[in-house]
Amino acid sequence: MGVYINDTTIEKVRERSDIIDIVSDYVQLKKSGSNYVGLCPFHNEKTPSFTVSDTRQFFHCFGCGEGGDSIAFIMKKENLDFVEAIRFLANKYGIEIEEGQVDKKKVAEKEKLYEINKETARFFYKNLMNNPKALDYLGKRGIGLNIVRRFGLGYSSNSWDSLHRYLKNIGYKDEELEKLGLIVKKNGNTGYYDRFRDRIMFPIIDTRSRVIGFGGRVMDKTMPKYLNSKESIIFNKSEHLYGLNLVDKYSDRKRILLVEGYMDVISLNARGLNEIVASLGTSLSQRQSRLLKRYGKEVYICYDSDSAGIKATLRAIDILLGEGIHPRMIILPQGMDPDDYINRFGILEFEKLLSKYYNHVDYRIHMLKREHNLDDIEGKIKFTIKVSNIIKDLNSPVEQDVYIDKISKETGITREAIIKEIEKGQSNSRNKGKISRVKDSDIKPVLYNMMSGYLKAELDLVKFMMEDRDYFDIINNKLSPDDFSSIELKKIYGFIKDEYNRSDILKIDNIKELLQDGGIDDKLIESIEKNEIEYDTTIIDDIIEDLIATVVYNNLEKKRQEILKKIAALEKKVDRDDEENRYFIDLCMELTRLNNDIKLIRHE
Repeated sequence: MGVYINDTTIEKVRERSDIIDIVSDYVQLKKSGSNYVGLCPFHNEKTPSFTVSDTRQFFHCFGCGEGGDSIAFIMKKENLDFVEAIRFLANKYGIEIEEGQVDKKKVAEKEKLYEINKETARFFYKNLMNNPKALDYLGKRGIGLNIVRRFGLGYSSNSWDSLHRYLKNIGYKDEELEKLGLIVKKNGNTGYYDRFRDRIMFPIIDTRSRVIGFGGRVMDKTMPKYLNSKESIIFNKSEHLYGLNLVDKYSDRKRILLVEGYMDVISLNARGLNEIVASLGTSLSQRQSRLLKRYGKEVYICYDSDSAGIKATLRAIDILLGEGIHPRMIILPQGMDPDDYINRFGILEFEKLLSKYYNHVDYRIHMLKREHNLDDIEGKIKFTIKVSNIIKDLNSPVEQDVYIDKISKETGITREAIIKEIEKGQSNSRNKGKISRVKDSDIKPVLYNMMSGYLKAELDLVKFMMEDRDYFDIINNKLSPDDFSSIELKKIYGFIKDEYNRSDILKIDNIKELLQDGGIDDKLIESIEKNEIEYDTTIIDDIIEDLIATVVYNNLEKKRQEILKKIAALEKKVDRDDEENRYFIDLCMELTRLNNDIKLIRHE
């Protein structure tokens, strides 16, 4: 057995690694359009031919032909193998490495299963090419041979054992095929039959181009409409998104659109949209939400317009918000899915629909309007009470005020009545299970409404750290708790750091309880909660860098003022001894260094 790093750790490294950040440690990059360029580190050149794509997280040199992702860059530049490169990047981003012994038998088993799935996909593809009925079905839905090839679509023939016989004839064992769910044991253990029959087949391919499973769709009204592979040691539905391999290959990652079904992904791709993915017959998982965050700056949800689609959207919203993603919801006409819509109205109308997206608050309110008749008094009251519960959870007072005004105008209920309903909900929420806490006597509360610029920057950084592990990693690489100005904020930073050491996901309720148990003043906790940091998601990294620079600048300026006081005191002293003269010179040199550092920050 050899040593290996498990797949979860490898995926964490892939998700966290920022290629611009990594390459910049070795190459001086300059922005050029949507990419960055510089002199290639792998061969001598005078004119930059080395290009790095922030959106695709990929580098390529047009001079020597080298290219790849962050891991490939580190392997090449540091002369490391794959495992060593993973360790290198995990150390850079503070990711705990989970190692174990390579089970060569298990590795060989996985490779065999990937091989079987690949051979099965070829079998289904050949079946499709020889089946006019299946090709005609796809053609009528606007899916041509180019899209068939792109997705590797296939057809499972209307036979009980054609796939089983084919795979057995080329040497695969029944137990291997059964593990993948390609065949099912007959009653009485008298043999096997094919799991997929008379269906359009959709190979599920991961971002490493491996066939990990299949989905099958009927061409008539037979139920079940869709049938998926069972889970296996190479296929976990909650860890993959259908179509993500093509997003990785073709998309500019400016946006990613989540839909429900295979046909939605394929139909939209056929019309030129290549940033479409679907979950695999399950509710959206945390792992899938992280993939969405990695592959799209803006995340759109376009589920079916039926009740199941609405419920799935509401669940997805909660999952995405928990990952710090503010999704954009697309509402389709009643009874339609994305495939129906684009087939009927075309790509231009679909793009218009995307431009009319709803944020998560407006979406919830819109759905409540569908549930309640606002022309009926009882319906209006129920609607307003439920909307008040949504508004009370908004952190921004400005946002709350906007929605209070909007609901008041739409329902005719006074602002005052809505505000009272919200306050009632907030009061109940605050009093529920409240426990008196003992405060540290040496800590004084920070007043949110009287803060300086650097204190506001510190609070913003704390909020960023609480919202997203990636933001925490960026900040933690540049700052430490000691860089914060108040004892309370130092403590809060420490609590957050401890929580992330336990888990990649920080639960706000847990951290609030920790802060209260740790003696943090309620007013400061409330200030952090209400501190809504609504920045353009495309420049969040730049915003964080500016906030870090503000904190660093404040610390340097404080040191500078302390040194100026010491220099002034020594200048007044006429009978300085040799040791004091040396100290005076050291202070002057330190002052020069600080002035240069401050000047650099001002010009960055």
